Amino acid sequence: MSRTTRPPFRDRIPGGRDGRRMLLIGFIDKCGTGLWSTAMALYFTYVTGLGLGQVGLLIALSGAAGIAGAPLGGRLADRFPLVRVIICTQLLRAAALLALLTTDDYPLLVLFSAAGALPDRATNVLTKLYAARVAGPDRVRYQAINRTTSNLGWTLGGLGAAAALAVGSTTAFQLLLVGDALSYLVMAALTLRCAEPPAPAASRVAAASTDAPPTGRPSSPWRDRGFLAFTAGESVFFLHDSVLQVALPLWIVHATDAPVGLAPLLMVINSALVVAFQVPLSRFGGTTDAARRLFVPLAALFAVGTLGLAVSPLGGRTLAVTALVTAAVALTFAEMIHTIASWEISIALAPDDAQGAYLGVHGLAQSTQRFAGPLVMTGLVSAGPLAWPVLGAALVATCAAQNRLVRRRLTEPSLSVAKVTVSEH
Repeated sequence: MSRTTRPPFRDRIPGGRDGRRMLLIGFIDKCGTGLWSTAMALYFTYVTGLGLGQVGLLIALSGAAGIAGAPLGGRLADRFPLVRVIICTQLLRAAALLALLTTDDYPLLVLFSAAGALPDRATNVLTKLYAARVAGPDRVRYQAINRTTSNLGWTLGGLGAAAALAVGSTTAFQLLLVGDALSYLVMAALTLRCAEPPAPAASRVAAASTDAPPTGRPSSPWRDRGFLAFTAGESVFFLHDSVLQVALPLWIVHATDAPVGLAPLLMVINSALVVAFQVPLSRFGGTTDAARRLFVPLAALFAVGTLGLAVSPLGGRTLAVTALVTAAVALTFAEMIHTIASWEISIALAPDDAQGAYLGVHGLAQSTQRFAGPLVMTGLVSAGPLAWPVLGAALVATCAAQNRLVRRRLTEPSLSVAKVTVSEH
């Protein structure tokens, strides 16, 4: 009996050659971003001579301006070829970065930073839209692979930034900025070689032909109350980013007996778990019904993670370390499961004639969290241990609300039935 041989690894990546090329582009993107984002605040401090308050205000204002990037990018993707829109965002990001080298004037630095934040926030929406079009029914697996390669890129970029920061000279900071800008130019050149993916009407993954698609949804997401409610719930879920990146380090320092060195170790654990488990977990969200059912384990993970944070200051160092590691692991798995459910459901709820606009509005959830999340987390850290069970209860309640909303929105049987790609018939 002949043994069945597995296809080559590249053939197991959805999307064909263009899909693989876009994954490489995403990897380069995160390598460059890892170089710059690690050193951004220090660049403005040591190279342009800004004070601490000025740096904080600059980052906050550019973040606020970037909120508009997601819906703007989605709207443009509905009206123009997607590949061209992606190239334009890459070139704009490069131009905005290089413009920072030309001035030390504070208003201009704020202006250039805000100009770069708009296409930066649009990139996540455009990447997700490209995945939906090029990978078809395998879009969740494709996005999982994309997230894994992105984490590897972030790690490599961060290591490069650490090496440059060890030098600490003005030239070293400027080279990090230039390196990020050059990465966008390389990405634009590679994107030029990508074919335009099929339009939504041709690539939409639908139920069997005997099932009628959902009807009656407005083409404008701003008039779609159900989708806006779903997006509002998503903004609550995305707080896991700020819990891991902002709250955990502050909580370790101000409330527990854990060593300060545990904070970066928890970030390493987070990245390692994402690289190891994001792709395998994607098989649990390959259909819309399966993605909706992920809200149950998601609620449990949020409860475990927030309770771990609440328990961590109640004993000595051993209890603190054990509780914080447990919380970080639980919240990392919550992050991965939420990401899988979010990818599938947000696309399933978007009508074909306004897919970009809907995903752009959905992108507001993450953009808003990036702006408001750190403020919420600092407030929770200041409030003390009892604040974490309150956050956990809010997250669990949001899971239940999202589950009901999605079940009501999608017709029965849902998109979890056997799928076909419309363009194949």
